[in-house]
Amino acid sequence: MDPLSDLLSTLKPNDYMFRGIDMAGAWSLQFPANDGLGCYAVISGECWLAMEGDAAPIRLGPGDCVLLAKGKPFRFASDLDLPAIDAVGFVTSAVAGGIASMHGGGEVTGVGGFFHFPEKDAGDLLHALPEVILINNPSNKAALRFSMELLMQELRDMQSGGHLVAIHLAQMALVLALRAYLGRAPALRQGWLAAVADKQLGKAITAIHKNPGCGWTLQTLAELACMSRATFASRFKTTVGVAPIEYVLRWRMLVAGERLASGARDSIGAIALSLGYATESAFSAAFKRTMGCSPDAYRRRARSAPTA
Repeated sequence: MDPLSDLLSTLKPNDYMFRGIDMAGAWSLQFPANDGLGCYAVISGECWLAMEGDAAPIRLGPGDCVLLAKGKPFRFASDLDLPAIDAVGFVTSAVAGGIASMHGGGEVTGVGGFFHFPEKDAGDLLHALPEVILINNPSNKAALRFSMELLMQELRDMQSGGHLVAIHLAQMALVLALRAYLGRAPALRQGWLAAVADKQLGKAITAIHKNPGCGWTLQTLAELACMSRATFASRFKTTVGVAPIEYVLRWRMLVAGERLASGARDSIGAIALSLGYATESAFSAAFKRTMGCSPDAYRRRARSAPTA
């Protein structure tokens, strides 16, 4: 798999909250801070997006999609001068996967929600994204709009199996949006995804993902990227936010966490060996430092948690 598929399949969002909206007249919805990754699309009509802070408001039109990665409070509105109502109370007035309507609807329709990921390290990787990613390139909007319109249809019809179909369509929209971000000019990208898209750094990250148990060194990774050690180390840390060997450790622990949480009966010792650790104790110590608990405790907690 490619690194983006690796990341999303390994992290496995553990919760979803998504609704559709169908608005008319004057309206303003205030969303609270949230630690998930937000994905929203306007299907028809136009509205404003305003993030808390100094960022300028963004006018969204049909097919425009935004990813919100920093968890800050934000507003969607027909007019930003209007007093806002609580968005959570409004959208949750509709059933999960349903559509909340105001003033009879028909002027602005949209769909979106949050993907929540279980571990701090997942947040570290995904929140390396910029605060707002606006996807409005015509070639990318077509695929996104198609997936979002299918999602809206599922939300409206609520046929048998519709909730599951809606979840998969929402995930597809998220992947399409991230892919569109990867296709941006290099100067417009930053964070982990920028490294994936970088022809040189991407080679090193792909190799780490394919073989996390390899005894990676700064030298071997730099050679894969066709760069000197010093240049590779500096560029990797500047782009990704962590040093290359720290990234290797984090990825190993995320892979280990996925295997511990899954239904597989792999022993901790077997997981340790597959990830390059000579002893179970060395792996357990590294896992606890990174994930905040022992592998045994992580497995028990993951298997007792309700599924999304």
